[in-house]
Amino acid sequence: MEVKEEIKDKTSLNFIEEIIEQDLKSGKCKSIITRFPPEPNGYLHIGHAKSICLNFGLAKKYGGRTNLRFDDTNPVKEDTEYVDSIKEDIKWLGFQWAEEHYASDYFEQLYQWACELIRKGLAYVDDQSLEQIRENRGTVQTPGKNSPYRDRSVEENLDLFTRMRNGEFEDGSKTLRAKIDMAHPNMHMRDPIMYRIIHTSHHRTGNTWPIYPMYDYAHGESDSIENITHSICTLEFDIHRPLYDWFIAQLGIFPSHQYEFARLNLNYTVMSKRKLLQLVKENHVSGWDDPRMPTICGFRRRGYTPESIRNFCEDIGVAKRDNTIDYTRLENALRDDLNKKAQRVMVVLNPVKLIIDNYPENETDMLDAINNPEDESAGTRKVSFSNTLYIEREDFMENPPKKYFRMSIGQEVRLRYAYIVRCVGVDKNENGEITAVHCTYDPQTRGGNTPDGRKIKGTIHWVDAKNHCSVEVRLFDRLFKTEAPDKTEEGQTFLDNLNSDSLKILHDCKAEKFLADTKPLDKYQFERMGYFSTDYDSTAEHIVMNRACTLKDSWTKK
Repeated sequence: MEVKEEIKDKTSLNFIEEIIEQDLKSGKCKSIITRFPPEPNGYLHIGHAKSICLNFGLAKKYGGRTNLRFDDTNPVKEDTEYVDSIKEDIKWLGFQWAEEHYASDYFEQLYQWACELIRKGLAYVDDQSLEQIRENRGTVQTPGKNSPYRDRSVEENLDLFTRMRNGEFEDGSKTLRAKIDMAHPNMHMRDPIMYRIIHTSHHRTGNTWPIYPMYDYAHGESDSIENITHSICTLEFDIHRPLYDWFIAQLGIFPSHQYEFARLNLNYTVMSKRKLLQLVKENHVSGWDDPRMPTICGFRRRGYTPESIRNFCEDIGVAKRDNTIDYTRLENALRDDLNKKAQRVMVVLNPVKLIIDNYPENETDMLDAINNPEDESAGTRKVSFSNTLYIEREDFMENPPKKYFRMSIGQEVRLRYAYIVRCVGVDKNENGEITAVHCTYDPQTRGGNTPDGRKIKGTIHWVDAKNHCSVEVRLFDRLFKTEAPDKTEEGQTFLDNLNSDSLKILHDCKAEKFLADTKPLDKYQFERMGYFSTDYDSTAEHIVMNRACTLKDSWTKK
């Protein structure tokens, strides 16, 4: 297969693309096969999204294919719930795998290969405990100590390993280890564990296997079975690559090769599965799909689009060194996408009544409103208008500062899509709180007209008090208040950096009647307020909207 002709500008290629193009040009491989190999022990997060986009994107660019393979080698933590969620997330992001596999598909082959390594004198059964194995590994400066069981005969090792498979031994009583070099400068090469005993039911194989392969043993061989040409993983696995290559070389199987790129680190969040699970189990969030979580399902529920996440991953690129990406870049990717697509609608989050004293009390008008100024084909909608409206409480001030261009007594503002109005007074309750604002309107200014050419600097949005729907609005913000939540003072944990203002719920917001027909995950721009998405909790009787992001970056200002 020839490299596509349109790929000519070498300066635009990332380092993995350069490797692939060279491999194709040299004939090292005729086509490329990549894989995405998640462990089904949790929900995917935004870091996985980068890996998904990279693996599937490279295969698409070079006419290859991508397999989905679940690394299900630890039955204690894995579950079909996670398998299903992972497949849903990948499809939602816009990708479809060529073949679906599981490491458990290869358990028999992996076992036979382990027996082959034993017969070659390259693996042995060790009776040491895990603690003893760790103690005898040595340090980076000092070599490890050989296990007292390292020189068992091939026959004895084969017998013991067979009995391990047959379930004759207790958990942790024995392991199978590769026989490499206990003085190797790479700690991963110091007789690594290949198999451990776990008497736990597996989500696919049940109780068939009481022994399970370690990731470092199963991964490279699984790649080889599937003829993966470019096994792309994150940078922390670069130190594992010599072991990956060692197993493949000793078995003489298809030479898959591993390449590492910098993982995605995002500020104001954590992406450790263990910590994300802790957030869920301790009820700091409502679940894996809580819109404040960095999980893909959390971003989906919050209102992110697949396109915005794919564009974000493309924008940050592929690097060889770790760095931390500003959360604002992710939000900007969403703003760019929704600005082109999102239906506009007027919603008042903190309502106060606006009474138009000179507008006929029993009259209702239907005004034209633009659905999306970025998309002419989106057309217009009709918005109800009467003498009693709702406006944002923050859009009125009795004693405004200079250059305040919204509503105040004696000042004119434009009502979006409607008329110019002049504020003439307010109603207050016995506590001095404003219950209504009064104004008059100029009928000559309908739809933005200004016959006399006067300039109005302020425009505010509104909702008809006589024809609207009430909605619950959930204002989500960043889950953590510090850029690096993992960096804590002595005696603290990442939980001490949780942002107590990450969720505010507004229960009686006022929206155009247009919003009454909304469905979960519908996207909108609430004019002047931000981008919002309909939540799964929403019903025809109780509409619930999630803020995906503000119109502009508000966090930096904070």
